[in-house]
Amino acid sequence: MRSVPNHHYLYTFAFVFILFPAFGVSAASTMSPTESLTISSNKTIISRSETFELGFFTPTSSSRWYLGIWYKKIPTRTYVWVANRDTPLSESNGSLKISDNNNLIISDHSNKPVWSTNLTGGNVRTTPVVAELLDNGNLVLRDSNNNNEYLWQSFDFPTDTLLPEMKLGWDLKSGRNRFLRSRKTPDDPSSGDFSTKFETKGFPEVYVRNKESIVYRSGPWDGIRYNGIPEITPVDYLVLNFTATDEEITYSYRITKSNIYSILTLTPTGLLQRSTWVERLQSWRPLWYSPKDICNNYEQCGSYGYCDSNTSPVCNCVQGFKPVNKWDLRDDFEGCVRKTRLRCDGTDGFVRLKNMKLPDTTKTMVDRGIGIEECEARCLKDCNCKAFANTDIRNGGSGCVIWTGDLLDIRNFADGGQDLYVRLAAADLG
Repeated sequence: MRSVPNHHYLYTFAFVFILFPAFGVSAASTMSPTESLTISSNKTIISRSETFELGFFTPTSSSRWYLGIWYKKIPTRTYVWVANRDTPLSESNGSLKISDNNNLIISDHSNKPVWSTNLTGGNVRTTPVVAELLDNGNLVLRDSNNNNEYLWQSFDFPTDTLLPEMKLGWDLKSGRNRFLRSRKTPDDPSSGDFSTKFETKGFPEVYVRNKESIVYRSGPWDGIRYNGIPEITPVDYLVLNFTATDEEITYSYRITKSNIYSILTLTPTGLLQRSTWVERLQSWRPLWYSPKDICNNYEQCGSYGYCDSNTSPVCNCVQGFKPVNKWDLRDDFEGCVRKTRLRCDGTDGFVRLKNMKLPDTTKTMVDRGIGIEECEARCLKDCNCKAFANTDIRNGGSGCVIWTGDLLDIRNFADGGQDLYVRLAAADLG
């Protein structure tokens, strides 16, 4: 039986855990090769605007020490990046420094490295390298005479939190995939079981995995939001950006008001969650989270079945299809099969399904330069085409995505989603 994610952590505090940071005072936003941060000295690095702080901390439930970045201006300690999450220091005696080969290194009490930026090769440098904590929370390693070219940056290695200006997804030039991985528990920053990654095949979208198994997907970007998360509604301080080019396939966002803090987190229970700091309440509040219900479970209703949380049972067959097995209230729906075979002789047609989460997009073809009518004509001429839809829902819709494989992981929304056109034999068009 498929299980619904355990939501009892609850969402507001899933990524906040009470720790004892190594408090200290440091006006500097940079660290030179002659300097170091140590647990015993309580020194930290603070960004120029004093928004972020970098230093060592330890969870209340253990004696392990980590190097992390947190919001300095927020009283509830919210850790947004952890360097050595899976190689903690076992004693309160460790340091961060820049090595002779221009790497950031965390060393333990015996001066043995437990974490490094791991840069190799490159040109011999005649000027020193410095580490700097930027105002956006990015820890960078750069030449001391060049503020804009980074040898290494923490934004390329997210942990469980996506900050404003940080990119989630693929840099296709370097082959780097920037993804989130959950914490093990709210007070254990080590790597948990859940990860979220962009797939680059077909029409890109985000998949959440529990270890190697897909448990949830976001749906593709529809020009406004992820198609499968209608809860993402426009807010005046948040600008969302999805980029799909030959150089990158990424999602990012920025905040337009300096006094607002908002982050996207993958929680220990596998929830994607957008939260905003509410000063009046002195706490983080969820703007949205997903998955929300049983219909978000990956492939809940099998091929050509769609999930509707307002029906009982929740699994239904697309018009023109019938259940593979006899469906009852058990969670064993094996999907649907066609009532009538497609002829592919020009007599096939399409049924329009409204307010749908689009099917899994792995086996798709995309052409953003044509409209829905040309998309329909192209689908009708291709015997492998099973369905089509717009790639962008803005301004009446544009672009074309065609499904060439079975339609998987579909759901219906009471409000949200978009039109999906499914190919049927003439006898099943009604």
